[in-house]
Amino acid sequence: MTIAERSSLATVALLVGDALRRRGIAAVLTGGACAGLHTRGAFHSLDVDFVLTSEPDVQDLDSVLASLGFRREGNRYVHSRSRYFVEFPRGPLAVGRDRVLRPARWRRGDAWMFVLSATDSCRDRLAAFYHWSDRQSLAVAAQIAVRNRVDMTRIRAWSEGEGHAVRFEEFRAEVARRRRGRAGHI
Repeated sequence: MTIAERSSLATVALLVGDALRRRGIAAVLTGGACAGLHTRGAFHSLDVDFVLTSEPDVQDLDSVLASLGFRREGNRYVHSRSRYFVEFPRGPLAVGRDRVLRPARWRRGDAWMFVLSATDSCRDRLAAFYHWSDRQSLAVAAQIAVRNRVDMTRIRAWSEGEGHAVRFEEFRAEVARRRRGRAGHI
């Protein structure tokens, strides 16, 4: 597989994640790109965010990304044939105050990468809703919960720990509404 103009976000993320992994660079896909995977494309992002869980040299990152056709522009990597760009937000890997995350493997063929689990991706979107009142993030979190098995007990406990028990109930109601109506769009 190579990156082309029509490469999907999932394909670009997988190629980057697999290349990093093969070069010994530990990274986990997070943010909107991860939410896009868990919503099966119902949510779209233009950036592919990986949080590094190892400490590679910038030259190592440049080399891996260059092997896929990316070039560094400031703090992001761009590709001449893809609208998606790659960034490495500062770690540690966490959702809110919780640093005990359980990344999952996401595979296509022989390629694979680590991603936030559906539960952690849901919590990641909820963090934006809880802390910045981002209604789109609420919708994405609900869509993740509808399309995947998520640990609602863990999400509730985390929400309470973040001081957002009331907003968790709003999330729970949105999930129920979407399950009843099987709302497919965000």
